Amino acid sequence: MDKFTTLTGVAAPLPLINIDTDMIIPKQYLKTIKRTGLGVAAFAEMRYEEDGKTEKPDFVLNKPAYRNASILVAGDNFGCGSSREHAPWALKDFGIRCVISTSFADIFYNNCFKNGILPIVVTEEQLKELLDDASRGSNATLTVDLEAQTIQGPDGGTVEFDIDPSRKNALLQGLDDVGLTMEKGEAISTFEDKVAEDRPWI
Repeated sequence: MDKFTTLTGVAAPLPLINIDTDMIIPKQYLKTIKRTGLGVAAFAEMRYEEDGKTEKPDFVLNKPAYRNASILVAGDNFGCGSSREHAPWALKDFGIRCVISTSFADIFYNNCFKNGILPIVVTEEQLKELLDDASRGSNATLTVDLEAQTIQGPDGGTVEFDIDPSRKNALLQGLDDVGLTMEKGEAISTFEDKVAEDRPWI
């Protein structure tokens, strides 16, 4: 998994509440188990006309200033709905490495950390400030520093955020669940050797 340390990038404003996982990645794209190639389908029903190809010019990620956005500033309860892990896969493949909101659905929140995306919870007042920053088009650049737990706006204003230390460590080191388990490889081997010695019939 890619490490997340410091991210400086364009932030796209998406001030809608209850953006569910079906809006992030519609069900017709769930046939694959590959984590790549889903970026084109991210927010498909909002990005494209009924033909599935023609872009809707008013959708934020179709606007020239936000096509390369790596940060999403969104409304409350982001990632609600079904538990599909394809949602963070699609965001990551599109290029989104950080999502900022006042709250997230639990399963989506957990899935973000497992896929190298940093979900940040802020207050309503902080979200308003960040949405204002993100509304500046190509000048809507934020810097997210995970080690310092800060978000710096284009004018130098800083927002601090909280994060669970173990999740922070995993992102800084680029470790998913398997990687975290393998860090304890020596202890696991010691345990298995002891089991084999004490209960050789197993």
